Parts: sequence; structure tokens; C-alpha cells
Amino acid sequence: MNTSTIVSKVWSFCTTLRDDGVGYGDYLEQLTYLIFLKMADEYSKPPYNRDVGIPAAYNWQSLKSKKGAELEVHYVTLLRELGNKSGMLGQIFTKAQNKIQDPAKLYRLIDMVDDTEWVTMGADTKGDIYEGLLEKNAEDTKSGAGQYFTPRALIKAMVECVRPEPNKTIADPACGTGGFFLSAYDFLVNNHKLDKNQKAFLKHETFFGNEIVANTRRLCLMNMFLHNIGEMDGESAVSPNDALVAPSPRTFDYVLANPPFGKKSSMSFTNEEGEQETDDLTYNRQDFWATTSNKQLNFVQHIRSMLKTTGRAAVVVPDNVLFEGGAGETVRKKLLETTELHTILRLPTGIFYANGVKANVLFFDNREASKEPWTKEVWYYDYRTNIHHTLKKKTMRADDLSDFIVCYNPENRHARKEAWDAEKNLEGRWRKFSYDELISRDKTSLDIFWLKDKSLSDLDNLPEPDELAQDIIENLEAGLNSFREILGALNKVA
Repeated sequence: MNTSTIVSKVWSFCTTLRDDGVGYGDYLEQLTYLIFLKMADEYSKPPYNRDVGIPAAYNWQSLKSKKGAELEVHYVTLLRELGNKSGMLGQIFTKAQNKIQDPAKLYRLIDMVDDTEWVTMGADTKGDIYEGLLEKNAEDTKSGAGQYFTPRALIKAMVECVRPEPNKTIADPACGTGGFFLSAYDFLVNNHKLDKNQKAFLKHETFFGNEIVANTRRLCLMNMFLHNIGEMDGESAVSPNDALVAPSPRTFDYVLANPPFGKKSSMSFTNEEGEQETDDLTYNRQDFWATTSNKQLNFVQHIRSMLKTTGRAAVVVPDNVLFEGGAGETVRKKLLETTELHTILRLPTGIFYANGVKANVLFFDNREASKEPWTKEVWYYDYRTNIHHTLKKKTMRADDLSDFIVCYNPENRHARKEAWDAEKNLEGRWRKFSYDELISRDKTSLDIFWLKDKSLSDLDNLPEPDELAQDIIENLEAGLNSFREILGALNKVA
């Protein structure tokens, strides 16, 4: 069976199940369980002859031999039992549930998965099928899965700037579905001739993540596994622990991350009246520069603490990290002093599945202790002003960030030029600001703009109506989020 046929079958069956109310996310979960079991079955046969720890009573053959109500009962039992196992196996099946209520359709899905030899299929093919489903799932706004999905064009640009090297460790403390890991993996494979030891290191010892949401963690592990990262009978590379609770037990060469949006870290609990409430979480970490319930500021501090002395980071943060006072000012000053914060990429709206998000990418390199601030100048690339993207009609593509990558000059960022192309000059999107200029700004705000917004003055060149409407929605969403946070704070005071 060729690649296009397999892709077509996987997608057509997804459409069939959607008619029964099974969304992309639920379909993706069930497909994850079944492909994992089928691959384990393939590995148990020659030439592999491997035992990956799945009991015979709950293996692929046990599923194939049943139909109807018997199949449904057995499938539910199988999911529960495998969720109690250790390592990768247990993490894949943690809190697993059957979302396909029609046993006939479940049998057909099992039959479809059984038709394909998944182990011998190329990693690119398996990965493309799975990534396609993940993106579709992210587009399903009702499910909220979009918050775990970073635009692949942005991830690719961040990885190309950081340029990870073989035999180095890469971490993501909020890894979602594993987009940064896969892009880094592809970069290493495509840009280096890896020897046997380097390939083994890449497969087993390069990637480390945290993801507290069980369903998302399972999708991440399967996504990595289908891309040839990790072993199904090995330990999980993704921890279920909240990364912010305690310092990382080890440090890493690179951290690539897009921590979840939303300023506050909170946990839900039931009060004495039986009503659901949330309580802001403040992490009391001795290694943090500032104590705050702002989740984004906590992630910035945590990511810095995860880095080796020579470690490098690229992290997506919302605008509030650049201008918020109090703890925000403390964190920015410390970041400028203790690391070399050398680049900020300002991102446009309309690229994330979470509405109302205005974000940036901070690129910084860790350094050893010093009396003098390590940051001498910060280069900004404004890819926000007069840029319009939407999730459907005008998505952000890899080419859109190619000028930024040229300006960033990954091969030697110390040889950057402020106007690298005299004719184009990138509309002046690329500028640098000295440490003294930044530290003298009110609250050490890094929220800097200098380009003129053409939409405010050039009525002949207004964006398309749908782009304008999307901008209005984004701004309203951002405003509403801010008001909700203010109301929450007022309620707590009251």
C-alpha cells in the first residue's frame, strides 16, 4: 500500500467517525493506542523478536479476535490494564478511554490499522500522517487543543536560528505535542552526517520534556516515537510533572519552548459550598529572581535555570513579559544582566489558535556569573507592524520568516548588520538597542516599536475586510482577557 493510499484511508475514516460525533482529538487518541499496539505486534515477530512488555491477554491479536460487545468490553479493559504499566507504555495509555461507542466502527478501525505495516513504513510518512491530524485537531477550536500546537513555520525558524548540534541535549518544559523536538530532530538529521553513536544519542538521549496534560503527553510521545525518537519499551522522555514546582534535576544545552498562554498559574478546587474555584499558584523557588503567580514570568525564570552555563534558549512569550511591572521588571533586569539576551522577534497576531495573543520570541544565551551585565545590545525584528496573517486564508509559512533568519545570521550572529540590504532594508524591521537604552526605559520595558502602522494613515491600502475583522477580534479578545484578570484580582480582594 503506497503512502497516499494510507493517508487517504486514515483521513476518510476520521470523516466517518466525525459523523458519529467523534472529534479529531478523540480519533487521534484511539489511533494512537491502536497503532502502538500494532507496532508492538510487528516488533514481536521476526526479524525483531522483541518483547515490549504487553501481556498476551491485551496484545494486538487479542483485539483482532473479537467483535461486537465483546470487543468493546475487552478494549476498555485493555486500555485500563496497559495504563498501569511503567515507562513509555504506561504513559501512552495513562487515563486512556474508549471514545468510539459503535463496536462495528471500532472493528473497522482496527482492521484499517491492521492492513498497514507500520514498523517498515518510513518515519517521514508516519510523521506526516500524525502531524496532519495534530494540526487538524488544533484547528478544532472547541476542543482547546490549539494551545498545545505552535505554528510549525515559527518552530522551524527558531530551530534554524539556534542551530542545535549533535550530542547535545534539548529540553522543553511545556512540550505540548512535541513540535520543537521534531523540528530539532529534522534539523540535526538534515544538516549533519551522524555516525552510529551520534544517531543513538539522538534517538535516546537528546530530548527531555514536561507535559502535565495526559492526553497531550500521549500525543507527544507517539509523535516522537513515529518520528524515530525513543523506544516503545524504554523510559518516557516526557515527564508528567509540573516543571515549575522545583528546579530541573539536570541542565541542558538548548531549551526550545512555547509555554502555555494565560498569565496566571492556577489550580482548581471545590469550596465548602461544593462550587468549583481556582486559586492562583505562586511557586516559592529559591533559584527564582522574583516570586509571582504570573506563569509566563515563572517559565522565563525556570528556563534560564535549566540551561547549562553555555546553554542557549529560544522561548515564545506574550507581550506582558516585556512590559509588566513589579516581578516583570525584576525578571527583565536579571535576564539582561545574567544572560546575553541578544534577539527579540516580535510576532504578528493571527498565527496562534489561542485568540487575542500578542507574542514574541526571546533568544538568550546563558553565561557564568559576572559583575558586569552580559547583554550589551538587543536586536529586534518587528514582524508584527503591517503584517496580517489568518489561520485559514493567510497562514504563516516558513518563507515569511526567511528575512528574519538572514538578519539573525545564525552562523555568526556577532557579524550582524542593521541594514543588510540597502535597497530593501526590510522596511526598517531590523534594529538594535543598547543595554543602556533599555535599562533606562520605564520599568526596563522591552516593549519597543518604531515602525508606522500604515493602516492608521493609508486608507488606500487597507487590509482585506476579513483581515480587519480578525484584527478587531484579536484586540477584543486581548482586552477581555485583561479585564477578566482584573476582575479576578478584585474578587479576591473583596
